[in-house]
Amino acid sequence: MSAAVWPPISHEQLIKEEEESLAAELEWLLNLLQENLASLKSGLQECVALLAPEEPGSTLAVSSLRSESVKGFVTRIGTRIVKGDINLRVQTLPPPRSLPSYPIHLQNPILLPQLSVLLNLLNQALDIIDISAWTGDPHNGSFIAGQLKLLADTIEEARQTLKGGEDVVGGKWWEDGTSDDTLVFTIPLPPSEILPQLTPLPIQTFSPSLPSTLSFHLSIADAALLLHIRTLAPPSQPETSLTGLSIRTRLGLASRPPVHDELDQVFQYRGEEVTVKEKVRVESQDPSLMAVMAKLSALGHAVGGWRVRVGVVMGEDVEEEGE
Repeated sequence: MSAAVWPPISHEQLIKEEEESLAAELEWLLNLLQENLASLKSGLQECVALLAPEEPGSTLAVSSLRSESVKGFVTRIGTRIVKGDINLRVQTLPPPRSLPSYPIHLQNPILLPQLSVLLNLLNQALDIIDISAWTGDPHNGSFIAGQLKLLADTIEEARQTLKGGEDVVGGKWWEDGTSDDTLVFTIPLPPSEILPQLTPLPIQTFSPSLPSTLSFHLSIADAALLLHIRTLAPPSQPETSLTGLSIRTRLGLASRPPVHDELDQVFQYRGEEVTVKEKVRVESQDPSLMAVMAKLSALGHAVGGWRVRVGVVMGEDVEEEGE
């Protein structure tokens, strides 16, 4: 099926009419986008509000599902864990005399760097919207297309930060001591040299202080609070004998099967080489963080849709990115 113009016009006039039509459509689309920027901004502000440091915060159960290894709770306010009492019962850490389990009491707050980074990215996204609406030229298609791409990338980075992972985006986060919210991100190191989850917390974080053989690490993964507890020991020396058989082999004892995925690895901890004797992983769902994740996914799809619409009118090939 083809379309024709009647009465007939020259090719040059047809091209001019098409350009004027696309310009008018682009102007209409950009005006419509300006109206929808307020909705996008409102969604981002809701995410920021869910991370606000307001009492009473979120109290989360921190307990292992199929064992008595970890039982307790922590309270998150904003980007920090401000309260926590956990009882630990593992084979490689005997409890104090007369106690059935090893008590861990949080005395000073623990900063969750991923949430600080997430909050910073949300504020950046809000700034991008304000620039798109007020500072730049809202009727310039190229400018708005660039702003939409920047907004989409920022929202996706925020979502990935909240999604997190076992190794906190493959690197090591820590506070440099100059400010409560000052963060430093180092170049990622090979697992054989350091494991981000073995970054020690300040001694005064717990009361009483944790033993040097106990590692306590909190992070965010899939919008949930993730706790890793490890008991550590110096690397063991292999058993040798004149016969070439170990003591366990000569006594007819079978080797102990691996109980976790880091059993045969050596890491650095407080300047010393260590191995992980026992490892416990506990995940606690955080409703507020889950709500932020859902909102970011929806906002990302909305911005992606606007990128496609503007790109089509401008004659650019833009594909909406999926999760």
